[in-house]
Amino acid sequence: MSATFVEAFRQSGSDPSDSDWIGWLRYELAPTSARKIRTAIMVGGAVLCVIISMTLQVPQLATSAYMIFFVSKENKLLTTITGVGGVFVLTIGIAGSLLLYKFTYGYPELRISGMAIALFLGMWLSRILVIGPLGFLLGFVVAVSQSVGEEIPSPELLVRGLLWLWVALAYAITLTVVLNLLFLPDTPESTEHRSKPKSLFVPDAFTNPAHVHFAIKVTFAAMFCYIVYEAIDWSGIHTAFITCTFIALESTEATLYKGTLRIVGCVIGGALALFSIVFLMPHMETIASLVVLVACASGIAGWVAAGSERISYAGLQLAFAFFYSVFQGYAPDTDLDNVRNRVIGILFGLIVTGLVFKYIWPERARTGSQTQQ
Repeated sequence: MSATFVEAFRQSGSDPSDSDWIGWLRYELAPTSARKIRTAIMVGGAVLCVIISMTLQVPQLATSAYMIFFVSKENKLLTTITGVGGVFVLTIGIAGSLLLYKFTYGYPELRISGMAIALFLGMWLSRILVIGPLGFLLGFVVAVSQSVGEEIPSPELLVRGLLWLWVALAYAITLTVVLNLLFLPDTPESTEHRSKPKSLFVPDAFTNPAHVHFAIKVTFAAMFCYIVYEAIDWSGIHTAFITCTFIALESTEATLYKGTLRIVGCVIGGALALFSIVFLMPHMETIASLVVLVACASGIAGWVAAGSERISYAGLQLAFAFFYSVFQGYAPDTDLDNVRNRVIGILFGLIVTGLVFKYIWPERARTGSQTQQ
């Protein structure tokens, strides 16, 4: 597993606090052949998602397009492992959520408890498993799918929505793996020195209380945000719940740094979406114009996401904010409330997570520790 953002900063010698920001940014955004190829793959994948989902009217286009960025990794092996494992875990998560709804649908007290338990188990597994992101994805899928139970009027529509969610995610993940296998160059040197894990679990999986503390903190922050926006009937800021899970890392410094990247990406992605909705979307009449817009935004997000660990998460967040603000159906959407709500939700989640990780069982960055998500 890779080092935390903070450790990566210190080991690289390119910390922007020690030099001018412009020089550091120029260094981080410098073009390389691998970066160009990875960016092209992400742009191509996002464009294909738009064409496929719009043509076949597959729902959750924003989620499908974002999966291209989430699954794409620096080499074929890692992308394939993430993709195959992701589809497997996704299937288990959707099936588990459907089974859980058999007992929780119509009973908010049981559903909220189920959300919290699923999220806790997912965050705990993300710390103790060697392939932590798969444990994270399992808990995340179950918790998020349970969070929409009160918004869907009938069990039939709920089941249909969850099954379509599986289709939207599975085809996007498969598409990402295929594109990377076809076009990403082989890099055998990247795996030569990688030691093979001897166990599914990290050495201190069942002895280190920090793993349980981490899971409790993430669960508390996410459930607090969920209860608040449901209590005030403002489900538009549901990105707060997602933010709490996606920015959580094992140290306070790393979590706050990842939160900063999320703010930067959110501002840029939201600004691009706002510009597109106000000035471009009203004039779009065909899917061709939408494809050009998505290709341009994906190119910016992909270039950042294909960079080093110090800035790549900002690219993912840029794509997240843009896609979830622009894609709201199968027709051009000019509603600015979506952009406002998502940005407010992200900022709310950042504040809650930062406070929780700062004052409850704070951890300091450790050399060689894991980056889970």
